[in-house]
Amino acid sequence: MTKLQWGMVGGGEGSQIGPAHRLGARLDGLFEFTAGALDHRPDEGIGYGRRLGLCDRAYSSWQDMLAGEKAQDNPIDLVTIATPNSTHFEITKAFLEGGFHVLCEKPMTMTVEESEEIVKIAQATGNICAVNYGYSGYSLVRHMKAMIARGDLGKIRLVNAEFAHGHHADAADADNPRVRWRYDPAQAGVSAQFADCGIHALHMASFVTGQDVTKLSADTVSCIDVRVLEDDAMVNFRMDGGAVGRLWTSSIAIGRQHGLGIQVFGEKGGLRWSQEQPNQLYYMPLGERLQVIERGEASLSPEADRTSRVTIGHAEGMPLAFANIYTDLAKAIWARKENRSIDPAADLYPRAEDGLRSMAAVFAVAQSGKEDGAWCDARPPMFR
Repeated sequence: MTKLQWGMVGGGEGSQIGPAHRLGARLDGLFEFTAGALDHRPDEGIGYGRRLGLCDRAYSSWQDMLAGEKAQDNPIDLVTIATPNSTHFEITKAFLEGGFHVLCEKPMTMTVEESEEIVKIAQATGNICAVNYGYSGYSLVRHMKAMIARGDLGKIRLVNAEFAHGHHADAADADNPRVRWRYDPAQAGVSAQFADCGIHALHMASFVTGQDVTKLSADTVSCIDVRVLEDDAMVNFRMDGGAVGRLWTSSIAIGRQHGLGIQVFGEKGGLRWSQEQPNQLYYMPLGERLQVIERGEASLSPEADRTSRVTIGHAEGMPLAFANIYTDLAKAIWARKENRSIDPAADLYPRAEDGLRSMAAVFAVAQSGKEDGAWCDARPPMFR
């Protein structure tokens, strides 16, 4: 099978997320890194791109990249957008309308209206627009989803999700430019911690249960009082399949490192998974003993088997989870090229619709927080 051509906007030298994407995209040999506009500074972007081997397809800007790739005989099949949040909408829209498949970093846009427009453009053009909720690529997260879908837990009653860390807990660090922008409405929008981390936990709740959030109530607070936007939030939510949800997200939880985890409780059992210990999924069937499901063991679901990349007992990391998203996208792109259906176990990449639902939840959390926890509709208008 010929490799697909892949490009990247953003993710330049010193980027936190760029290396994870480059590792993930190329891990299985399905994509070749062939084009990039890696920095908003033209010389630095071209220079870094050439050091990564892009040669004459290292571009000075995303606009030049879009024009250049449209003129190529063998243009990129997929572009990843890993730029600052406020630029996601403009760049994603342009590449979708230019005929390219897109994987956009979260949040997909800055407003619900922009997200709805992206969904409509993707639907109208037929091009894939995926959103990088990369933690949904972990093997045992997908096994959790498969177990719930086949009824191992029965009807789902309760979901408890967390994404809490303590890396912004030092009040003396409040003026650090790398931290300050996250709590500035002019740069971050209506939400800080929930928009940055909470939506990962909320997406995972929907991903594993197969249910969407319909309404929520939020208690948001700036524990470091010079911050305009929240650094801690507690969110109660309800889902369209009847599940009750609880979510805590924080950036001032000293002692917590990454802090992403999820528990799901049904009428016949419960499941628990943590991203910092991703090789184990804890399963408690009603009236039985606790079971520890190990990543890579025999007799797991097809969704878990195809995404388990190293032998049992060895660590699984974030770039491998990203690689599973890229593999899903490669399978989807090839299926479209060959006009055939895709294996359902490989059709799990997060869609633009997921990005839209997340943005609607961000605005609902911000509204509820201002209204002392009033229940707010968390659905985007086009899905009501």
